[in-house]
Amino acid sequence: MQKGDHYQSDRNRAEACAKGDRQAQRILFEQVKNAMFGVCLRFCDNRSDAEDLLQEGFIRVFNSIANYCGKGSLEAWIRTIFVRTGIEYYHRQKKRPEIIDFEMVDIATNELPDDFDPYDPDSVLALLQKLPPGFRTVLNLAVLEEKSHEEIGRELGISASTSRSQLTRAKEFLRKIIQKTLVFI
Repeated sequence: MQKGDHYQSDRNRAEACAKGDRQAQRILFEQVKNAMFGVCLRFCDNRSDAEDLLQEGFIRVFNSIANYCGKGSLEAWIRTIFVRTGIEYYHRQKKRPEIIDFEMVDIATNELPDDFDPYDPDSVLALLQKLPPGFRTVLNLAVLEEKSHEEIGRELGISASTSRSQLTRAKEFLRKIIQKTLVFI
């Protein structure tokens, strides 16, 4: 399959979904749900909230899929909607990046499962979910979504310097938790 063919099939799939074709919607949902759930988990601190965010994201996708113009992959377009939905979730929680006392490392470490493995993706996700919301959101956007601090600042309503500071603090928080955890392994 050539690159153009892939985008053409994405456009056809999007058009079918926009027309209300339930089978096309189901197929698209099944193709991207796991990846999008991963995005949701990174914005939320528990599975239940992530499931709600997944549902909200797909409602937005299917309500606006007629706007997909075929530039880039459909999955990337969907991911953008989910990231925006995650940012809006962050705002709804009325939580801003916060400066926290690193004594919270003890609390977070005690809440990790006994079989925590810093090299296992599921364990790392559990660790990320222990981060305070501000740390988690800035880390998610900067590292995993590769956004600049200026972009993060605009999206979260904070300054670029606050974004940089929160990223530094998030990394330090994670480093301390991992170091403390590795002592027990």
